[in-house]
Amino acid sequence: MDARQQRGLEIAAIFKITQKGKVWICPSQSGKRKYTVCPDKENPHCSCPDHEAGFKCKHIFAVEFVIQREFAFASDGATVTETVTISQTVKRKTYSQDWRAYNTAQVNEKDTFQVLLRELCNGIQAVPTASKRGRPRIELSDAIFSAVFKVYSTVSGRRFMSDMRDSHSKGHIGRVPCYNSIFNVFESEGTFDVLKALVVQTAQPLKALEASFACDSSGFSGCRFDRWYDKKYGDVQITRAWVKAHVMVGVKTNVITAVEIFEQNTNDCPQLKPLLNTTRKGFEVKEVSADLAYSSRDNLELITDGGASPLIPFKRHATPRLGGLWAKMFHYFQLHRDEFDARYHLRSNVESTFSMVKAKFRDGLRSKTNIAMKNEVLAKFVAHNICCLIQSMHEFGVDPVFWAEKPVAQKVAITG
Repeated sequence: MDARQQRGLEIAAIFKITQKGKVWICPSQSGKRKYTVCPDKENPHCSCPDHEAGFKCKHIFAVEFVIQREFAFASDGATVTETVTISQTVKRKTYSQDWRAYNTAQVNEKDTFQVLLRELCNGIQAVPTASKRGRPRIELSDAIFSAVFKVYSTVSGRRFMSDMRDSHSKGHIGRVPCYNSIFNVFESEGTFDVLKALVVQTAQPLKALEASFACDSSGFSGCRFDRWYDKKYGDVQITRAWVKAHVMVGVKTNVITAVEIFEQNTNDCPQLKPLLNTTRKGFEVKEVSADLAYSSRDNLELITDGGASPLIPFKRHATPRLGGLWAKMFHYFQLHRDEFDARYHLRSNVESTFSMVKAKFRDGLRSKTNIAMKNEVLAKFVAHNICCLIQSMHEFGVDPVFWAEKPVAQKVAITG
């Protein structure tokens, strides 16, 4: 590899090169200018001065590296279809779907969902509380069952009462709660730890299938609007309240193995440590992929210390000057992008997971307070994991067993 090829590889690694029709727009190595490249096999052309002097410039090499990287053959079980364009043959990945298993899972999902949710809630042990006057308290397991099932239904609390009566007739709950009692479940601070434990527990039956994981974050908007007076601009500002969920998912089944939820504008990078530590308690982690927001020396060391391979790209201005593992991974990223991208594309599964949750259980939140919004998001994740289990039961023959080690005990006061 000569000097121009090396510089072209560096441009392809750290800059965004886009295609517009038959040509590609490639930035200069300094990032201050952009050149038009036509990667014709017989007569490639670039608008930079170096090519006009009669040389095959680094920008042409950069575009060739991008084409080779983005349209390489799949190596993970995907099939490849060829589309012939004017200048090249594009090879695109497609993935097969087990439609028999998918159809069976979808047809029986609601009934199976209630059965699995009941088995999951049976492991919740409420800490006894002193008797108080007033209305009798709802069993904690029934309260959590009602809250998660309500989120699964995506309907309002009042319209959900017919589903509650149906669950009661099937023996899933002891008595039918009032719809206001379900709202109280989300408003309780103690519900947060219970639902967070249920997210982790619902992922455990799939530990034999998952070894590669991806992490990312996404926001969930509520129905509350916050207003404040902006002194700088002399005007009242209005914005919709939202919470930010950080998750770790298995790339094969899209199951959520760990979750952290905070209020708005929480940084992504520090959240990799708790997500990875929680995942490692129940899974053998061999590979972790994440986007640029998680690129740091501490995260690379955290992943490799557990024997896993990190798949985190480097930022535009990153250099190998820190040495050690950072320099080793930097050179691998720069010089072996084809090998890196062959596995890094699995990170898109975490984006698919958020899309699945928001499409099936809606991207908005009905709750208004911060704690209720967080609990509602957790309930969406519990429902999503149970749906992943149902799909895996029909596709992979998984037999879900919850609370193989220790049930969760929590003190939550829910009145009927």
